[in-house]
Amino acid sequence: MADKRMVHVVDDEEALRRSASFLLKTSGYAVTVWSSGVAFLKEARHAEPGCVLLDIRMPEMDGFAVQAAMIERGIAMPVIILTGHGDITMAVAAMKAGAVDFLEKPFEKAALVAALAEGFRRLDGLDADQERAKDAGVRIAALTPREQDVLGGLARGLPNKTIAYDLAISPRTVEVHRANLMTKLGVRSLSDALRLAFAAGVGA
Repeated sequence: MADKRMVHVVDDEEALRRSASFLLKTSGYAVTVWSSGVAFLKEARHAEPGCVLLDIRMPEMDGFAVQAAMIERGIAMPVIILTGHGDITMAVAAMKAGAVDFLEKPFEKAALVAALAEGFRRLDGLDADQERAKDAGVRIAALTPREQDVLGGLARGLPNKTIAYDLAISPRTVEVHRANLMTKLGVRSLSDALRLAFAAGVGA
């Protein structure tokens, strides 16, 4: 087990814990499951370092409260947020607080494995912040001013309709700019676009 990377699954749904554990173990990871954020936090300081799959909606403490407690206590394990009720506002809040990624249930195996790979790079200290910020800035500078405006709105957690109103354009035009900026940035998901935006200081 020592050569396997540890993933902590924190979710109050037994079915999710079971399915995620099976998926992760068959993908070569070691897994520890926790039925609540409270249970995880009690043992987190002494737990094997790894990535944390953290559900948003849990009784007692929701995922954001657990994430905040981890930061407050200096528990520097990368967090990947899981939710069945995802929206842009939650994605922005989670990633501004330092989450690696934001996955909606049911998540695809490829998306989870990619998020974990990024999480373990962070855990190993391989993500040079300055280099990431420089790269993100270069990529965002290649966007048109309007595309940068739309990205700024997304990074503030605004829905398309609000962005459209603020920019005095139609929601459909916002969708077109959003699709174009994601293509230019070379990203496939909103969380990837947000990660670049935050690295470059957009929406701070």
